[in-house]
Amino acid sequence: MSLKIYNTLTRKIEEFTPLIPGQVSMYICGPTVYNFVHIGNFRGAIFFNLVRNFLESQGFKVTYVYNYTDVDDKIINASIKEGVDSTVISERFIKEFEKDYKAVGLKPATVNPKVTEHMNEIITMIKEIVEHK
Repeated sequence: MSLKIYNTLTRKIEEFTPLIPGQVSMYICGPTVYNFVHIGNFRGAIFFNLVRNFLESQGFKVTYVYNYTDVDDKIINASIKEGVDSTVISERFIKEFEKDYKAVGLKPATVNPKVTEHMNEIITMIKEIVEHK
């Protein structure tokens, strides 16, 4: 069975071909963890979990990265309102998200990086984008 996807660059439906034969890497932008999630937050989680499951059923080795945005104005505002560090807010809602993610029956990600763990790389990327406008 083959997978065809719409390529926004070429504006055509094309056969999916991984960059490395037999392997697929997926990076999914996960939740901003400042409150409990709702069904809209799970739309991407469910869809991309389905895509990953399909790819694995076709024999691909999938690396599935699903991030947590753990720094944001909403997180900072919640931490000020509660009088706690912002990590208290983000860690609380990461745990709540993970409980819901499991309850929905989704397969865990290969890795769940946090934005705060990669700030230097993010700043470098943004500087490069600004310099090459």
